[in-house]
Amino acid sequence: MALADQLLAAERRLGRELAPLGFAAPVTHIYNPLDYARRPHAAYLRRYARAGVRVLYLGMNPGPFGMAQTGVPFGEVAKVRDWLGIEAPVARPPREHPRRPVLGFACPRSEVSGARLWGAIAAHWRQPARFFRHNFVANYCPLIFLTASGRNRTPAQLPAAERAPLYRACDAALLRLVELLRPAWVVGVGRFAEQRAREALQQRPAAPRIGGILHPSPANPAANQGWAKQAARQLRAQGICQS
Repeated sequence: MALADQLLAAERRLGRELAPLGFAAPVTHIYNPLDYARRPHAAYLRRYARAGVRVLYLGMNPGPFGMAQTGVPFGEVAKVRDWLGIEAPVARPPREHPRRPVLGFACPRSEVSGARLWGAIAAHWRQPARFFRHNFVANYCPLIFLTASGRNRTPAQLPAAERAPLYRACDAALLRLVELLRPAWVVGVGRFAEQRAREALQQRPAAPRIGGILHPSPANPAANQGWAKQAARQLRAQGICQS
């Protein structure tokens, strides 16, 4: 079975495990773009996933104007369409939040985190093929949690009783992702992803090395002070080569 098909099969299994989980107020809506945005997501995997990468960059979960719209991790519309060269029809989640509609590639809003991350990647590697020869980008959790106001609720903000089964399923999916991609490093984009990678992977035989960089979210004040340069410095300090 081709690598992309194995990855898609693992994601379908994760979706089945997550589907029956319950999340109480203040969460009112849950999106899974691996379902309704599966066409551009599958195109991303088929075009760019390869085994034996040097670095797997691991995000937390989708953003409402990024992966929620395009199915690509940190998938700000313009970067996915114009730099990654991916555009495909996107359906709608079963229960759509009126303040967070899924418009797919017609979404007019930019996901700042995604614009920063893919913008920095494009500036350094110039061509997608150069980046993906040795790197890949994925998310730890595929779900988006929205409150009644349309505000994001991160996985870490969920009650412990809700986090535990979510983390078990996502940890197992991350293990499978690492088995398939065989990265030398897993670099958490933000502290949450780094901590989850350490928890899920570091006790495993032949585990990849774990690192971390600052999350590019504008909600993080430090990220608004030249995020790309800070992230590059952090990678160098950990001995992670950007080539």
